[in-house]
Amino acid sequence: MHKTIASPLLLVTACSLAAAATAQAAEWTMATPYGDASFHTQNTNQFAEDVAEATDGELTINVHSGGSLVAHGEIKSSVRRGTIEAGEVFMSVLSNDDPIFEVDTLPGVAGSYDEAIALWEATKPLVTELFAAEGLMPLYAVAWPSQGIYTADELTDPAQFEGLRVRAPNINTQRFVQNLGGSPTETEESDIPTAFSTGRVDAMITSVSTGNSMTAWDYVDHYTDANLWLPKNIIFINQRAFDGLDEATQEAVLEAAARAEERGWQMSRDDAAESAGVLEENGITISEPNDAVAAALQAAGDKLFEDWLERASDDAQQVLEDYRAGLDD
Repeated sequence: MHKTIASPLLLVTACSLAAAATAQAAEWTMATPYGDASFHTQNTNQFAEDVAEATDGELTINVHSGGSLVAHGEIKSSVRRGTIEAGEVFMSVLSNDDPIFEVDTLPGVAGSYDEAIALWEATKPLVTELFAAEGLMPLYAVAWPSQGIYTADELTDPAQFEGLRVRAPNINTQRFVQNLGGSPTETEESDIPTAFSTGRVDAMITSVSTGNSMTAWDYVDHYTDANLWLPKNIIFINQRAFDGLDEATQEAVLEAAARAEERGWQMSRDDAAESAGVLEENGITISEPNDAVAAALQAAGDKLFEDWLERASDDAQQVLEDYRAGLDD
């Protein structure tokens, strides 16, 4: 009986080929604070699927939704450290890093999808520069529908804001609530039902989309469609992780990101219309603010903008000026 013994050269060659195949394939972890019902998460999942398909599985992105892996406030630092390769955050939660990140939560700056897209295009170079300084790379950003105010009772008098405990997901919204005389409470989207049921919040500033996904009709009856601002989520990656990909895979990621941005903005538009209908079907009354409430919101917004101007860099102020000039053209 003869035994076939592989030569050392064949063994080395086989091991080298296996190692090369392993090295070529990559697996990324991505964290998002939003639940699976959110159109943002659905878009993110589609982005991951597009990347896997375009690379024939050479790059797999595992999306962990609902803050299940990393808390919202820790996502950016986790991507920066390389603990995870990719993340999604509500862009204005980064306002402590630079005021440019909160420009999309300034009332009156962008009041429509077209303006919100123009604002993103205007701010993208500065945002990219700031991210690059931390070893990060933005891929795309998608806006939420315009923000309004959910309350148990209809808002008819500015005095109703006094002492009102309002869910405010970022520092700029917290300042806005304070300007109205309310008491801001920072609450993640996934914690909204508990916050209302335990009395930690009486109201919230958010979109019809979040109201729908969080079944707001279980704890409030009114939505004031104030069209305050159209804030964005931003999706970004670790630059070293991106640089470690071959050129073809990098191209696939960028192309999938471009499709995700275009698709996401349309999903936001569609979701705004659909979610408003669902809210009304479930008993929530949607109304626009009366003159008195609108004036109070305007005054609070003006104060917010003045505060932003005092903190914003010359570059950030120039970006906003250029954006507004572009709208006038």
